[in-house]
Formats: sequence, structure tokens, C-alpha cells
Amino acid sequence: MTVSRTNPVKLTCHCGAVELRVRLSDGLNTARRCDCSFCRRRGAIAVSAPLDGIEVVRGAENLTLYTWGTGTAKHHFCKTCGIYTHHQRRSNPNEYGVNAACIEGVNPRDLGDVDWADGVNHPSDR
Repeated sequence: MTVSRTNPVKLTCHCGAVELRVRLSDGLNTARRCDCSFCRRRGAIAVSAPLDGIEVVRGAENLTLYTWGTGTAKHHFCKTCGIYTHHQRRSNPNEYGVNAACIEGVNPRDLGDVDWADGVNHPSDR
């Protein structure tokens, strides 16, 4: 699937209570996984969006927040179905990572091999 860098995409959680309109930084070209203690358990592929690139269309009251450690990374989930939708990144707090599997029309299997970010040895943890 081709996802435009300029046209917003629709992102929803599993139950549909949360819907986001997202303008991606570079389409699906920024797809990556992280091996930090949290992300490796979550297993999601994230793609980048600027901080002003996410609009909550529906369900803001249904989003819950999870942080730990330095509190820099802010992970958002649907309170009803538990699906991770997006997070403010620890690696770059000026952007979001969004769950590629939540983007309408995207099947993560179609992304092929996805690069891994070294979240275990993250500089902000030192």
C-alpha cells in the first residue's frame, strides 16, 4: 500500500472508539520497531508523524496514557480495547510514533523487513 506524505491517513483502534487523522512525516518509509523493554513486548511497528500531525477526530476521552522511567515517552491506548494508537517518542520528543497496524488499509505484513531501533541502549537512560 502506498501512503502519502502529504495526505492525512485515518487511524483507529480495534473497537473504533478512537479515531485519529494523521499526517505522516514520510509515509510508511519511517517504519521501525524498538527493542526497549516496553516496545519489544508491545511488538508494534511505528511510523513517524510531527507533533502537529495528529488530530483526535473521535474518542479523546477514551485515550489513556502510559509513561515510565524518564517520562519522556508518552504512550496512548484505547481504554476499551487496549490497542496502542500512538506515542510521543523518547528518541525524538518532537515527533510521534503511530501504530502502522491501526492505519486504515495497512497490513503490517506488507511492510516486509522493518528496521529495529536500539531502545535498550538509549542515550537518555545513561
